[in-house]
Amino acid sequence: MNILPEIRSSSEIYSYMGQGSLKGVPISGILGDQQAALVGQTCFKDGQAKNTYGTGCFLLYNTGSQPVISEHGLLTTVAYKLGKTTPAVYALEGSVAIAGAVVQWLKDNIGIIEKSADIEKLAASVQSTAGTYFVPAFSGLYAPYWQTDARGVICGLTQFTTKAHIARAALEAVCFQTKEILDAMNQDSGIPLSSLQVDGGMTANNLLMQLQADILAIPVVRPSMTETTALGAAMAAGMAVGVWSFDEKPITTDTFMPVLPLAERDQRFAKWKQAVQRSMHWESYANDENIKGRPVV
Repeated sequence: MNILPEIRSSSEIYSYMGQGSLKGVPISGILGDQQAALVGQTCFKDGQAKNTYGTGCFLLYNTGSQPVISEHGLLTTVAYKLGKTTPAVYALEGSVAIAGAVVQWLKDNIGIIEKSADIEKLAASVQSTAGTYFVPAFSGLYAPYWQTDARGVICGLTQFTTKAHIARAALEAVCFQTKEILDAMNQDSGIPLSSLQVDGGMTANNLLMQLQADILAIPVVRPSMTETTALGAAMAAGMAVGVWSFDEKPITTDTFMPVLPLAERDQRFAKWKQAVQRSMHWESYANDENIKGRPVV
């Protein structure tokens, strides 16, 4: 593809600071946000992946030196190129529009929690969602659906549903969306992931991490340094000037092992898929000229 720019190294001295207190300091690392997190998580082998939990979720899966063109709604991207003479490494990328933002919505719009951190205690006060499923498609659905006309829905409400059930369903929604992306990556790559490395602000929520392990049915590994985007950028810059090598692995502090029976996991995931279908095409349906003015039934 001659129209595309040349892939240059992520770890190379490009220039030096020209003024100020950093004058003379080399500019030696260049990585995008999620690519930096992949490096910070030391996902240097084919089949390794990381998921960053912030306002949204961003999952990158290392596919090695050959780009894999997705057939399941994912994006193919350059991951990194660590040195002038080393080959570029590619990745599959999947993104979730609403992750931590759903917690913010519950706090600011609905008022069921006072602080974002309160959601863990509230969600942990019940053993399950009691059949409640929350699809936070506030601005549509990203990977693997790419449905801009989807809208948020909460399904399975009964007279016994409480704010705790909705809070837990919101956390599970983050995990189910991650599973859908990971399933697509496994299909595209042909290499099923054996564990998922995680980072970002939401990973401080232990309940969320356990739910994620249960829903994926693989271990979820959280490093001691959860702000791996900054770490990865520093690692790329440091390697270029000989500060450190990539042989050093960050120490992981927590591994969350799946404990949910697979039959229950599959049943809950099937119900999640039903809820997703109910969120689809909501906006286009509401704007359909044939139904405008009709009573809602």
